[in-house]
Amino acid sequence: MDVENMTMVAEFIILGFSDNPELQVPLFLVFLLIYLITLLGNLVIIASTCGDPHLHTPMYFFLSNLSLIDICGASNIIPKLLGIVISRDKTISYAGCIAQLYFYMGFGCTSDFLFTAMAFDRYAAVCQPLRYSLIMSQRVCVLLAAASWIIGFLPSEMITASVTRLSFCATNVISHFFCDLLPLLKLSCSDTTITQSILFAIGALMEMPAFFLTFISYIFIISAILRIRSAEGKLKAFNTCSSHLTVFFVYYLSLFCMYLRPSSTYSQEQGQILSVFYTSVTPMLNPIIYSLRNKEVKNALRKFMRSRL
Repeated sequence: MDVENMTMVAEFIILGFSDNPELQVPLFLVFLLIYLITLLGNLVIIASTCGDPHLHTPMYFFLSNLSLIDICGASNIIPKLLGIVISRDKTISYAGCIAQLYFYMGFGCTSDFLFTAMAFDRYAAVCQPLRYSLIMSQRVCVLLAAASWIIGFLPSEMITASVTRLSFCATNVISHFFCDLLPLLKLSCSDTTITQSILFAIGALMEMPAFFLTFISYIFIISAILRIRSAEGKLKAFNTCSSHLTVFFVYYLSLFCMYLRPSSTYSQEQGQILSVFYTSVTPMLNPIIYSLRNKEVKNALRKFMRSRL
């Protein structure tokens, strides 16, 4: 589109969930509680894994990275949402909206690749136990984590660059609680074909391969566990992977429901529900799932709390 035909907006208006005054305080309290639990849970996970020498292993190194992503992702969205709910100021600058979209997509894609790295770690632990320390050396773990962060933000750069070329000439009201991609595409009066093509290309070339690598790794892991003869050995091996598997399916289920569909079928109500689950509930649940399903994490948490108390 020619530059002179583009319409620049100075700010957007985020509608949020409801204009009902009676719902503002409950909404504020609910999301404040979710945010505090997310921060506390993930910070405790990071502090415990860093402070306990027994948790200086590849699995907990990746878990700390995931907790950091959860903190950053929630902090990118929830504080602004809390401000919108409590102050009734629903405006966000154009630059702020684009930045929120950029970090939202970047942290989301980084999580995808980090799940793949975590699945590879569990595959090496269960299927290649004798070579595990050689395969998952400290250097390999750092490279996998760094690659997840770097490659994870490449799709975000492409998508946000494409969005900045769109014009918003009819209205600047976003029917959502943050600057998500699909509401912005629905709001734009430009041809969004290129942006949608980029989104599906990223899904086909990067997100789906990451998903299938993770899924195939767990197929090999489950097959190896089923070949273990003793029931105690099966239970021990399964316990090392159950937390990863639970978080993996919860995460990708909401992700696929949200983005792997045409924008013409986008529904505001469905989009908000899925986005709340994807952006707020999942980061809150991750440390709970890992701490409840893992004895080593629970022991580290007890030591951490005793040392602080």
